[in-house]
Order: sequence, then C-alpha cells, then structure tokens
Amino acid sequence: MASEMTSVRGLRWYLIPLRVLLVTALLTLLGFALSLLLGILGIVVGAKLRGQTPNLTLAYREIALPSAAVVGSLVLVSSLFLEIRHYREAKALAGIEKASK
Repeated sequence: MASEMTSVRGLRWYLIPLRVLLVTALLTLLGFALSLLLGILGIVVGAKLRGQTPNLTLAYREIALPSAAVVGSLVLVSSLFLEIRHYREAKALAGIEKASK
C-alpha cells in the first residue's frame, strides 16, 4: 500500500523541512504549555508550604522556557532523522517497484 502511494504521489523531498518545522513547532508549544502548567503548580504549592506569595514569573523564566528549548531541540533532531529515514526508505521501495515492473 505504501508503495502505491509513493508511485502515485511521487517523492517530494522539499516537503521534509516543512513537516519537520511544523512538528517541531507544535511539540515545542505543547512542551512549553505542559512545563508551564507544572511549573505554576509547583511554585504555588511550594509557596503555600512556606507561607509566601508565589512569584509566577519564575515559572516562565526558570522552568517553562528552558524546558521548551530542550524539548524543541530534541524534537527537531529526532523528527529530522525520522523524516530523512522515511524518505530514503520510500525512495528505495520506489526503485524496487520500478525495477520489478
């Protein structure tokens, strides 16, 4: 089935950077949102236990932004690796299909 789709659509290497950037942006935003939520909860609970007022700007600066940068870097590298591998496999399968006809 995958080889049928490859022969119909053709291989489009120029879409790899677009897909990589789209996946990276979405997962980085998701990582930022999740780490921000957990950072806010942690700071609020920690401040409540100490009897202080929570400084929520720390959740942005010290927790969410660095963790989103790490998540974004990891997603960029891994999605680039996976997309290139998928392209090479599809190219090899298309070559095998062409040779078998």
